[in-house]
Amino acid sequence: MANITFSSPVMAKDVTVYAVAGDRGTILAVAKAHKIPIPFDCQDGECGSCLVQVEHFNPKAKSAVALTEKEKEVLRQLGKITKDEIANAEVNDVPPRYRLACQCFVRNEDIMVRFEGDKTLPQKLAVTHAAARFKGGLEISTLPEFFSYAAKLEEDAALHYDELAKAMAEAGNESVAKLFAQLAEFSRMHLAEVKARAGSIDVSKSVPPDYAWPDHATPERAAVWASDTSMTRLGGLKAALQGERRGYEFYRAIEATTKSPEVAAAAKEFVGEEAEHVRILEAWITQEEWALKHAKTAENA
Repeated sequence: MANITFSSPVMAKDVTVYAVAGDRGTILAVAKAHKIPIPFDCQDGECGSCLVQVEHFNPKAKSAVALTEKEKEVLRQLGKITKDEIANAEVNDVPPRYRLACQCFVRNEDIMVRFEGDKTLPQKLAVTHAAARFKGGLEISTLPEFFSYAAKLEEDAALHYDELAKAMAEAGNESVAKLFAQLAEFSRMHLAEVKARAGSIDVSKSVPPDYAWPDHATPERAAVWASDTSMTRLGGLKAALQGERRGYEFYRAIEATTKSPEVAAAAKEFVGEEAEHVRILEAWITQEEWALKHAKTAENA
């Protein structure tokens, strides 16, 4: 019986599965049977989409390494195998570091399989649907009014991310400063799109406090972190995620409460955009947590 541990930044945690003797196929076959999201396309060793990194827990144990010509060629094209590694596999039965999951057969040994994952796959959106059932507060009835509130939300987000970027830079936290600067630029791009569609904006609009967002700020603000100059990149990502979730729920509430089909359609479009921002940030957070976890594991090894 072989234990196979799958590890990837697109998974919430490492997963160990068991390949029963007599029923052991390729790594990809085992992954598919256990719903492990290794990306794949041709499943015939020609496209390279199922590239994985295989770590053998007992590196001294030798077993016949079957590298097909297709696998060797694809790994060479990807820059993931050297001539020495091919010779070691064929002469000394020393497995190479990288394999194609559709070509690598599971043997009676415990292994760790690491993979990047398909970042285009939709991630589970971990936000509540309470906003869709919200019945109080603001009800927007016209498109100009909707775009005015949307512009205020995006403008506020851009300014706030700029403030955070400046604070992080002054504290010497360059990686987080760069992250917030990028988020500010995204918000400004979205603001420009809103203004282009709106034609005119009522600058007096502000998102009212009766939506009861924390500290009665507009949805994409996360002021509680503004003075935390020791923030890590992971902390910055989580702060940004909370803001994007608020923006998502704000538009969800508008879509649910408006009586105007035009406003509902526009709000639904913005819901989709905010949901994509949330998915991206969730993916970044998963990758950051995965990297930190395995960096610590390597230090303790």
